[in-house]
Amino acid sequence: MCGIIGIACSATCSKVLGKFLGLVIKECLLNLEYRGYDSVGFAIIDESNIVIRKSKGKILDVEKKLSFDEYDGSVGIGHTRWATHGEPSDRNAHPHTDCRSNIVIVHNGIIHNYLELKEMLIEKGHVFKSETDTEVIPHFLEDLLAKGYNVLDAVRTLAKVLKGAYALAIIVSSEPQKIYFIRNVSPLVIGVGSNVSFIASDIPAFLRFTNKVIVLDDGDFGYVSSSEIYIENVNKGVIDWRKRMRIVDWTPEMIAKEGFPHFMLKEIHEQPIALRNTLASVGVEITDVIKVLADSNRIFLTACGTSFHAALVGEYIFNTLCGLNATTFIASEYLRYRKVFREGDVVVAISQSGETIDTLMAVREAKKCGAKVVAISNILYSAIPRESDAVVYTRAGPEIGVAATKTFTTQLLVLLLISIEVAGFLGAENRQNLEYIRKEVREIPDIIENVIHLHEARIRRLAEKLKNKTNAFFLGRGIGVPISMEGALKLKEIAYVHAEAYPAGESKHGPIALVEEDFPVFFALFEDEYKELLISNIEEMKARRAFTIGLIPKNFNEAIKRLDIIFEIPRLTPYTAAIVYAVPYQLIAYYTSVSKGLDPDKPRNLAKTVTVE
Repeated sequence: MCGIIGIACSATCSKVLGKFLGLVIKECLLNLEYRGYDSVGFAIIDESNIVIRKSKGKILDVEKKLSFDEYDGSVGIGHTRWATHGEPSDRNAHPHTDCRSNIVIVHNGIIHNYLELKEMLIEKGHVFKSETDTEVIPHFLEDLLAKGYNVLDAVRTLAKVLKGAYALAIIVSSEPQKIYFIRNVSPLVIGVGSNVSFIASDIPAFLRFTNKVIVLDDGDFGYVSSSEIYIENVNKGVIDWRKRMRIVDWTPEMIAKEGFPHFMLKEIHEQPIALRNTLASVGVEITDVIKVLADSNRIFLTACGTSFHAALVGEYIFNTLCGLNATTFIASEYLRYRKVFREGDVVVAISQSGETIDTLMAVREAKKCGAKVVAISNILYSAIPRESDAVVYTRAGPEIGVAATKTFTTQLLVLLLISIEVAGFLGAENRQNLEYIRKEVREIPDIIENVIHLHEARIRRLAEKLKNKTNAFFLGRGIGVPISMEGALKLKEIAYVHAEAYPAGESKHGPIALVEEDFPVFFALFEDEYKELLISNIEEMKARRAFTIGLIPKNFNEAIKRLDIIFEIPRLTPYTAAIVYAVPYQLIAYYTSVSKGLDPDKPRNLAKTVTVE
């Protein structure tokens, strides 16, 4: 996610911290580079005038252009942006201003109601310069100040009006010694120093200067200056910040992971917010995709690695919920389809990075043959979306761990959301059933949060039993097959266990020959027509004294009696349950890797994005 830094000094920064303010902002932003970004910018108040510098690119690539070392002052804000609304560009880089450039803000997160606010502000004569959701904020504050609000009252009103996940740092020329802030969902912390205060997305930004920290809660807003901190909460009133202040003794590397030992575990825990952000942001994009898919003769889904497993789930949903003729193929095998693609076909290309070369080549081959392409990606304006006819973006945020976690579950969510709307458009499914699935979808972030809380400690204990295993099977039927494939891949790629997945009905056709006493076999049982058949498969493995582990619907007693280890999941339709079931398998792989003394963030021989064929 984006990085925010704000610094308020009692005199010029060079007098208080020994460096020009621009250089300190640059240093603090470099400490937040792990969060991922595509542009950088800062604003410094110089005798009530506000200097703004911003550019697309990495800090060290554009530092001469921005001239960090030329600007000193007592108050400033800085930002590294990871694009969600509007392409990476100088124009869309933060900070953003109101019409008169008297109000300047930096923002991390997504404003869900920005369109309605923007329309209202345009009607009042406000002129927008960027494509971002962020820019509505300074214009909204400008409108309130013009009505006679003081700055704090305007910020208080803003905190009640904005919907979404956001962290804001705001400077106003009329109050040049203060940095105002608001936090909701997106992280924001205050650093308390001597003659200086900091506001930042994360503690590493300012750790070199102070280890006194106040972590802000959802709904907190207020301001900092060099000598004053004021915090209020929209629901709780004025907050005594001194009771919240903590001394941290973590290393910068630990803190960059927000206290998690690895990025992978952090990103597993970030899935509820990644899913919420995706749910809130894809409506318009999906509208553009529905008719393309509904009018297709055939649908092909293509991807690589984890995204391929998402494609297989998508195929299952398109087939069973929408009644569409959908087929999945691994992108690296695209050459065999040169005589298969034709006009009327649609290829759904799924790539976290939007740059996966095999998937890109498959897209180009399909377009040559007259097929249309729908892209699903996590990176705005990357290559595959640029070359597609329509695109839906996941809003998982930057994913640093090599093993995909939150990008996988947000891909599944997008595929399900598309399928629900296509099924409704075609009349392929009862409206009442579709509304029931929509209701479940809205609950998925909370369900996953609870599943992690409920099962994480037990999964850690299970990993101790798995760490000496060299082989494992992952079995499922129906939608459980691709989820089993993803579970096996995770255990394989970060714990180096030779794990294989296949449809459970294939057990008797060869694989069962490998099963012996204490051989780990994982089962994914869903609330569907396959669950009773899977009981027979469990019995087959138990007869060979296998060590059986199951993800099962809550209170499914027939499975509970037969499995050695169970992880119960709330009873859901298989379409929504597939998203939830992925998470325990991620945790199993993570803790098995850690128990073996491995680094799950850096599995051997693997890269985050594959850009060579």
